[in-house]
Parts: sequence; C-alpha cells; structure tokens
Amino acid sequence: MNDSAPVGELLRQWRQRRRLTQFDLAEMAEISTRHVSFIETGRSLPSRAMLLRLADRLDVPLRERNALMTAAGLAPIYAERALDHPAMREAYAAVELVLYAHEPHPALAVDRHWNLIQHNRALAPMLAGVAEHLLAGPANVLRAALHPEGMAPSILNLGEWRAHILHRLRHQIETSRDPVLEALYAELEAYPAPADFDPAELTGAAHVAVPCRMRTPFGDLSFISTTTVFGTPMDVTLAELAIESFFPADAVTAQAMREFGASLAPSAAAG
Repeated sequence: MNDSAPVGELLRQWRQRRRLTQFDLAEMAEISTRHVSFIETGRSLPSRAMLLRLADRLDVPLRERNALMTAAGLAPIYAERALDHPAMREAYAAVELVLYAHEPHPALAVDRHWNLIQHNRALAPMLAGVAEHLLAGPANVLRAALHPEGMAPSILNLGEWRAHILHRLRHQIETSRDPVLEALYAELEAYPAPADFDPAELTGAAHVAVPCRMRTPFGDLSFISTTTVFGTPMDVTLAELAIESFFPADAVTAQAMREFGASLAPSAAAG
C-alpha cells in the first residue's frame, strides 16, 4: 500500500482488501454510497469522525489509521511509545505477569514483525541447540523456528509446522501488506523444506490447532499454541504486541513440563 497516496485512495485500497463494494461500506458506516464514492475520488474530504468510522468498519490497524489521518491533513490520533516508556509501565507489567503466570509452560511476547520482546523461563527447552546469532537481539522467533541452524532440526513435524507458520504469516501479510513481513516470508520460504510433506495437506480446519512436536533435552515434547492480544489498545505498540502461549498437547509433555517447573525458583514477576 502506498502511504503517500491521497486519503481517498488509501480508503479505496482498504475497502478492496476487505473485499467490500462501495455499497457494502456505505451500509456498514450508515452513509450513502455517493458519499463513499466522493471520499474515494477526492471530491469530498472526510472529517476526523468520518475517517475513524470508516477505519473502524474496515478494521484498519492503528498504525494505518494514523497514516489515514496524516493523508487527510489531520494529526495522528494514536501514540506509539516504547514498552519501557513510563506511560506503558502497567501494560508491560501485565505482559510479564501473563508470561510468568503461564509457567511451567512456554510463553513469549512478540512485536508486529515477530521480534522477541520478552519470554518466560519455560521457553529454554524449546531453544536448546539454536545458534547464538539467531538469538541475538532483536531475535525473530519465526526465523529462529525455521532456520537450519535454529529449531528446525529439532522439530519432528517440520513440514507441518513450517506450512502452518507460512500460512499464518501469509494471512498477516494479506491483512497488512507490510513489506518487512513480505521480506521475512520470502526468507522463510527459501529455507530447506522436508520433501515428504505436501503443504496442501494442511488446509482449512487443520490450521486451528497444529502441534509443534520437538526433540528437547527433556525428551520428545508436543505443544499447541494460542495467541493473546490486548482487547482495547489505544497505543500502536500495544496494539501490535502479541503473546504466544504454548500448552502441552499430550500427557508426556504435561508431565515433563511439570518436572521442569519444579526446578524453577519462584518468579518475582508472577508474584
């Protein structure tokens, strides 16, 4: 998407990306189709309130909503502060609380480009054997997962897990058109892939709960993951932050993680 384009063109691109007609958007925003057409062609400049209404109906991310405001000659609405900013202290504390409360199971927080922000201590078994250069900050968790010197040699169902990650990343790109994610996808797709797995096998409902089966210092473990995001963020950084939590997919993994958890000292963050 060309962020230097007029606001009407940007809105048109978002509408088309959501596969909506002008009539669809007009119905959703409770305005006339003519009004939508005038805004998209530049014959009418939307007010701040109208722009926010259209962005909400189009489910435009906060970062791109700021871009829409700028294109309309308006000031951006949403702040973008680092997590160590004083105003973000409580939010960051909440992230740490969620991560450490999830022990003895692995959990990590990532930004919009899948760079690692924070993780709990239970992630260590999954990172055993990963090359140091892949863990140097900012470590990208998708690169670390699929790189030949990363977790890939230890993932027992690498073909399935790789297809799942690429499917998920492709969906994120379709939503955001982020060039950094597009470059990351091209890089990951170029990594060696198992020849005995057909990605076409992983379609539809198969993406709901794909396990990651790994060989670790604690034996062969199997995890499924969930993603948590902040429900009502008003800051760009917070809106783009996600917490990946891993849960045991079988009894063997559950027992191994309980034993690992018993060796951990009480966490100050969780307390």
